[in-house]
Amino acid sequence: MTTPVLLAWSGGKDCLMALQALRADPDWQPVALLTTVTRTFDRIAMHGIRRDVLERQSERLGLPLLTAEIDWPSSNEAYEQAHADALRAAAERWPGLRHCAYGDLFLEDVRAYREQQLARMEWEGVFPIWQTDTAVMARRFVDSGHRAMLTCVDTTQLEASFCGRTFDANLLDDLPDDVDPCGENGEFHTLAFAGPAFEAPIALQRGESVLRDERFQYTDFLLDDAR
Repeated sequence: MTTPVLLAWSGGKDCLMALQALRADPDWQPVALLTTVTRTFDRIAMHGIRRDVLERQSERLGLPLLTAEIDWPSSNEAYEQAHADALRAAAERWPGLRHCAYGDLFLEDVRAYREQQLARMEWEGVFPIWQTDTAVMARRFVDSGHRAMLTCVDTTQLEASFCGRTFDANLLDDLPDDVDPCGENGEFHTLAFAGPAFEAPIALQRGESVLRDERFQYTDFLLDDAR
């Protein structure tokens, strides 16, 4: 019997690989994407992806979108309440839905936090790419024809010049040895925009790059419907 599952969607490559794994597994049926959006900027939290780009991802992936809306700055309590409200809405829309999947790879504390948060709602976590070697995962992403851009770089861990670059073989070759190839330690975040999971590529136009909080370099990407 196929079990419905919600996918926590950050807009980047790891959650896309999690979606691919779920769709390849006959035990799971992804029914929707769940994304935390910062109302203040109308963007995906941390990744900085615009809401209209997020909505285009949802459309091209063929999955409806649910959002957990938070303000900025936001307390952890406010985030958890927004997340719980989104799960409640999902369960009402899809009766029997009690699983949420994540693209986490190896951070035990992050996984434990997610599982505790879900357990309070009587949900369970699913981690379809957990403990996959990140060097293997990164090359597999590229070799499978998926495409993504770096939208955010933590400049305490990686040079700002990497922000805005395409996540491809050249970038992987250029990454310093102490940077995880998937950015699992928060070194960088990505925006997935094309590849076998999408019905069609999302045309994007590169916008400005800015440094925020004297630490995080962001590169903006806008929809380019003229292309």
